[in-house]
Amino acid sequence: MGAFHAYDIRGVWGEDITADLAYKVGFFLPELLGCDRILVGRDMRLSSDAMYEALVRGITDSGTDVLDIGHASTPMVYFATVHFKVGGSVQITASHNPARYNGLKISRANAIPVGGDTGLGELEQMCLTRQIVPAPKKGTVSTADALTPYLEFLKGFRPDFSNLKLAIDCSNGMSSIWTKQLLGPQHIYLNDWLDGSFPAHEPNPLDPKTCAQLQKAVLENGCDLGIIYDGDADRVMFVDEKGRYIQADFAMAVIGKKMIGKKGDRCVADIRTSRSTAEYLTSLGFEVLMWKVGHVHAKAKIRETGAVFGGELAGHYYFRDFFCCDSAAFATLMMLDVLSKEKAAGGSFSALIDSIVKYHSSGEINFRLEQKDQAMQALYDKYAPGADSVLDFDGYRIEFPTWWFNVRKSNTEPFMRLVLETRSEEDLRQKVAEIRSVVERFS
Repeated sequence: MGAFHAYDIRGVWGEDITADLAYKVGFFLPELLGCDRILVGRDMRLSSDAMYEALVRGITDSGTDVLDIGHASTPMVYFATVHFKVGGSVQITASHNPARYNGLKISRANAIPVGGDTGLGELEQMCLTRQIVPAPKKGTVSTADALTPYLEFLKGFRPDFSNLKLAIDCSNGMSSIWTKQLLGPQHIYLNDWLDGSFPAHEPNPLDPKTCAQLQKAVLENGCDLGIIYDGDADRVMFVDEKGRYIQADFAMAVIGKKMIGKKGDRCVADIRTSRSTAEYLTSLGFEVLMWKVGHVHAKAKIRETGAVFGGELAGHYYFRDFFCCDSAAFATLMMLDVLSKEKAAGGSFSALIDSIVKYHSSGEINFRLEQKDQAMQALYDKYAPGADSVLDFDGYRIEFPTWWFNVRKSNTEPFMRLVLETRSEEDLRQKVAEIRSVVERFS
């Protein structure tokens, strides 16, 4: 089944993922989770209602009850899983993917994620091989308001940012249901109504092209900060007052100014994270723990180590104070706290970023390869013997005094991904060309 991936179940609706599959997932999920009630939320995608009906029919046919919280962001589902003390939850969403996609994000009790090797693989086999025998007594469906307690929780962390002017792009996604209530109606809002066809742009703020409307609004209105959310509002990206798109790991460094000293000094960063970010967070007093890419891995590492927060190049930010989960809303509040203080002291977002960034980055370069393993081994053989350090838990991160690179296989797409940093632009061009010449032998 092509819909089962390392972090969730996802694909093109009607092709990779269907109502029949959603029903089977619903039917077998209570057995996998060992619970008698499952919370379900959904985003505003055009196929989400059909997915919901099939999923809930499967859950109730198994004899398990459903707690329906209606339209919700993914972090809202995480919150509600803990708040309502349920044994598991499902969010119907395809996150930042285009409109024709949909999917399911599954959590256990206490919002612990279910990934490929922590249950999704087993669930896939159940869907493929097991016979469905409906329970003699169907489960019930009840509803609950999760938005009100979610907002109450978030408002407990809301700083005074009255000196900031914001432009906020909701991408016609689930952040539309809470941004004005949390951040205030006085700011500039873009695409702040639910529309699963995503008429303005794809709900993917990782693509700088989707930020053009926001960048224009920031510059035209003299805003201190631009904020853009993805479709299910678990990712957030930022634009500075000069209209510059800010890489997520640099934003993580800024958020670190707020998080340091919160009864802990560890943070988790994915293996692709800029050395600029790692050095800055270290200067603040953090022990930076590099770890695998993906929300399943990041959450587990934060729980295991007691880290205060974490971040990924994909725009996810995780917080111990938010059940070790990611929340774009929570990350926004932490960012606003730092930037309001910077502005009060005469600083700005751009100046803070410029003080952090010391290296030149390639960004993420994707290679479509038939022989990914062989290409990665060739790079390892060439560079690892003379390196200062090598991390090998998610592809390779190979470090030298003045440059480093990470190469890894995508968990969701047929690509090998490269990120590389150097101290100068000239070195960057040279090293990218050098690595490309090795890799392209395996295309």
